[in-house]
Amino acid sequence: MEEILTKPGVDYYESDAFEVGGHKWRLVLYPDGNKKSNGSGFISLYLQIEETDHLPRTWEVNVNFRFFVLDQIRDKYLTVEEGDGAIKRFYQMKTEWGIAQFLSLAHFSDASKGYLVDDSCTFGVEIFVIKHTGKLECLSMIQQPANNTITFKLDNYSKSYSDYYISDVQTIGDSKWKLIVYPRGKGLWKGYSLSLFLELVEAYQLPPKRKVYAEYKLRVKDRYNSSNTKEFTATYWFTASSYQRGNLYFLSLWELQDTSKGYIVNDSLVVEAVITMVSKVKLFL
Repeated sequence: MEEILTKPGVDYYESDAFEVGGHKWRLVLYPDGNKKSNGSGFISLYLQIEETDHLPRTWEVNVNFRFFVLDQIRDKYLTVEEGDGAIKRFYQMKTEWGIAQFLSLAHFSDASKGYLVDDSCTFGVEIFVIKHTGKLECLSMIQQPANNTITFKLDNYSKSYSDYYISDVQTIGDSKWKLIVYPRGKGLWKGYSLSLFLELVEAYQLPPKRKVYAEYKLRVKDRYNSSNTKEFTATYWFTASSYQRGNLYFLSLWELQDTSKGYIVNDSLVVEAVITMVSKVKLFL
């Protein structure tokens, strides 16, 4: 940008629009300082983005830039980075960034510095547009999500010869869950207890290092006396490699099968999982 600065009554100069990184830009210079931004006694220099009407309403352009002024005597540039080179975000409410105190007028007017020669000077800007190629994620926690109880009724308990039984899959939050019941225990507790687990169904589809958080309760209902209902409360981050959580020893078989209690009624067992909080990830491309 090369201009004569001695025109009276001119607050600022604007360069012609130029294109960098697929966007139009304009350099704006205040030869006597931008007084609204404490620029009195300085040259003020700004970079503006232009022609944004065609961009989406939520547009943003991230830029690293630096201004320069030519020392015409030594044929070299003084360069200054706004904010020590920090990336600046241009968006609908912020279409201009710059430096109100770019160069003091006393320094600029000193003939020995070579910036102002024959009442002419050269200013410029070097722009690096940061191309966004990744994804942004927003993690939120949903308390008491809708439809958050999985109820699984195991009929014909006395004839449940399989090692385990699986509930229907249920969507809670943005994730799919199921209950796995081992009516006569699992592992070292097989033959001694009821084992009960909550599983994140689509865990194998999670990206590397993605986790799903859940606060949950597992319970076996006493249908005669609700105060005897057995309940276990826990929190856990479920992952692709750790997608199942529960208890091997949830309830002893002798207590489960005690006919004075209502855990098994008409040869049916009712177990539940209640997810009271679950994480949700929203992707912004």
